Amino acid sequence: MRGFELVSNVEGGKIPERGSKASAGYDISIITGATIAPGEVKVFNTGVKAYMNDDEFLSLHVRSSVGIKMGLILANITGIIDSDYYNNESNEGHIMVALHNISNKEVVVEDGMRVCQGIFTKYLTVANDASDKTRVGGIGSTN
Repeated sequence: MRGFELVSNVEGGKIPERGSKASAGYDISIITGATIAPGEVKVFNTGVKAYMNDDEFLSLHVRSSVGIKMGLILANITGIIDSDYYNNESNEGHIMVALHNISNKEVVVEDGMRVCQGIFTKYLTVANDASDKTRVGGIGSTN
């Protein structure tokens, strides 16, 4: 099973939806917009978290219209949300989106704008995998 939920301590989140019945990705919206200067990176709250099976992850990709028309990319190019990020003790699994303005002009990101899409994907592990670490948060939490 997989899906999205709202984060309990953040208001304004919207459950992601697919744009059409054949869409692979679920459009993810930010809550509060901002102006991003050329070369600048800004992090935006979505107010959502994702749950999925242990052998799955959610990959985040900038929406075509945001990249092509606005000159914005994800700061980490592709975001990876692991299954154990859900309900972690640090931030409840809140998905944050870091946008990097690679254009030569200021870009206005509007409140509630759909900026990226999330695609659920299965993955494989190697036969001698022995990881037993526990996640406690987001970026850098597993060292």
